[in-house]
Amino acid sequence: MVKVTRPNERDGGTAQTPGMKREAGISDRLSGSNGLWMGTAVNAPGQNSGAHHHGPNESGIYILRGRVRFRWGSKLENVVDTEPGDFVFVPPYEVHLEENLDTAGEAELLLARNAQEQVVVNVPDPRTP
Repeated sequence: MVKVTRPNERDGGTAQTPGMKREAGISDRLSGSNGLWMGTAVNAPGQNSGAHHHGPNESGIYILRGRVRFRWGSKLENVVDTEPGDFVFVPPYEVHLEENLDTAGEAELLLARNAQEQVVVNVPDPRTP
């Protein structure tokens, strides 16, 4: 059966990371999905997410709005800047964070994961001694 989730029906009770608000749009609970999870994430103007990874899940991210800097690696030493229309693949267990480069507007991301279990492991920022 086809299931539509309207914006006001999204699930904000999904796993969270400081500095970012995630909402599920497709999940077992919302749509009966067995393997696919999709949702959105919003970073406030100038806001960074905390460092985190998603365990064994692969993550696909599509930039809907804003300019977002991704940092990843054992010391978050790798950096790439993205803009609307860009896709980002984050492999399992990769520690990363997202930085909203726009101090005047929100950054909005479309998220897809290959598992229903929404693993979010928030970790200390490895750049901080």
